[in-house]
Amino acid sequence: MQLTQHFTLAELTASSKARQLGLDNTPPPEILPRLVLTAEMLERIRSTLNAPITVTSGYRGRQLNAAVGGVTSSDHTQGHAADIVAPGYGTPYQIARSLAPLVSVLGIGQLILEGVKGKQWVHVSTRVPDKASNRVITITDQGAQLGIQELP
Repeated sequence: MQLTQHFTLAELTASSKARQLGLDNTPPPEILPRLVLTAEMLERIRSTLNAPITVTSGYRGRQLNAAVGGVTSSDHTQGHAADIVAPGYGTPYQIARSLAPLVSVLGIGQLILEGVKGKQWVHVSTRVPDKASNRVITITDQGAQLGIQELP
């Protein structure tokens, strides 16, 4: 199912971990409108970066979210979030630095540069966090910091 010009439902629900564990990661019908909003946000990001985006993690059912070590309150479980990379644009740090001043314009509720366990990606969500200070943050193995910080 095509959600937007460049993003499909299959792309936003794909998971090698779900396949490995035999988990069905099909979202319930009430999640689909949120996934469309997430795909629309990804289209705006793609256009801004002028580069294709790869979704490394999108919707995650609760079982899958637990299996990958996601927090129980993860926006992924509600269809609000996607973890992305855009190698044609640059590193996750470069992507996050470019997007940070544009979060309101692009409809990004939360932007997180993540660098944990040797991997790096950008987490974007349509949902604005309760604490305004958590809108743009960096998360590493050492913890969370405000703003976009260079990764080690």
